[in-house]
Amino acid sequence: MIKMKKVAVIGLGYVGLPLAVEFAKKRDVLGFDINAKRVQELRDGIDFTLEVSAEELKEASYLNYSSIVEDLKEAQIYIVTVPTPIDDNNAPDLTPLQKASQMLGCVISNGDIVIFESTVYPGATEEVCIPILEKTSGLKFNQDFYAGYSPERINPGDKVNRLPTIMKITSGSTPEIAEEVDQLYKEIVTAGTHKASSIKVAEAAKVIENTQRDLNIAIINEFAKIFNRLHIDTEEVLKAAGTKWNFLPFKPGLVGGHCISVDPYYLTHKAQEVGYRPEVILAGRRINDGMGEYVATQLVKKLSSQKIHIDEARVLVLGFTFKGDCPDVRNTKIIDIVKELKDFNMSVDVFDDWADPEEVKHEYGIELISKIPKGSYDGIVLAVDHSELKEMGSAAIREYGKAKHVLYDVKHVLPKDESDIRL
Repeated sequence: MIKMKKVAVIGLGYVGLPLAVEFAKKRDVLGFDINAKRVQELRDGIDFTLEVSAEELKEASYLNYSSIVEDLKEAQIYIVTVPTPIDDNNAPDLTPLQKASQMLGCVISNGDIVIFESTVYPGATEEVCIPILEKTSGLKFNQDFYAGYSPERINPGDKVNRLPTIMKITSGSTPEIAEEVDQLYKEIVTAGTHKASSIKVAEAAKVIENTQRDLNIAIINEFAKIFNRLHIDTEEVLKAAGTKWNFLPFKPGLVGGHCISVDPYYLTHKAQEVGYRPEVILAGRRINDGMGEYVATQLVKKLSSQKIHIDEARVLVLGFTFKGDCPDVRNTKIIDIVKELKDFNMSVDVFDDWADPEEVKHEYGIELISKIPKGSYDGIVLAVDHSELKEMGSAAIREYGKAKHVLYDVKHVLPKDESDIRL
């Protein structure tokens, strides 16, 4: 049994908070976030991500919160869970990770371990983060301090597959540290751990998990485009093909969020850096990145076929988060549908009770509507499969439309015959 060192979790978002709460059932934990408002909300028992309930926060009796850097000096193990987004050119943006490393360089001491969970390309921990930690702290890597990498596998909004029930990949900068990191995570992960042979292997494993999923969805999206031209229902085709034991059960759709639509670009960036031009991965990204535009174009064509005037038509988009029953709007691809429809000079209203209106306004410049006027819309896009929308059914949803309107079911929420067009 390892010594019960104090853990500090850096970044209390969708990944960091569940981690801090689970560790706080076993040992002292400091949950750190630079957002003082976030820290206060958690002290008040409120988690806007909805990943952790108020009851679970209350039960985490060994968990304290802070936004004061000096407080981090109390810990001996630091787990970094900051975002790793991409920039406007689809290149990795390691700024949050670099800033976190610089901050930790000011507080770490001899013998401390810094574990990174943020998704990166293979080599980033040792090539980017470690030099910053060394320079800022004045300590020597693998002599005075150590590192680990254990990629996050959080699925926002999933109440079944949660942190303790998802196997965890672990790694460390020396064999001894790898074992200590592995034992640390075994305290909270009942599904078990897989100790990778190196930090680079763990980094690579994480980045290909979502890249593989991205490519699987891309081929289904391409199938959908083909079947739409052939006037064949994609869902029926997938159900038929799915009767074979080794056919993978993927569905067409928009690929957004902070993982699947981002991680492949980390891998392709590193591949090109070492002189390899990836073709299949980038082809999949092009297909998936273009699905918002495709959905909007399909709606326009259907409206036109119904003799509904496109210019200044009113469209209602139901749902804005990147997935159903989840408040996360990071990198949502619904915005692509909205922008494209507006380019056709349409008036677009967006409704989503799950999304934070202030965040949507700040990040995307869109004012969510709070009430939906009935009988007002030429087109209705059922864009996200929230439970409430599923329960409404087509009759209730169509009440928002004019006497003549088009209902587009992007997520196959409704039975086949209850919408006018499906992806």
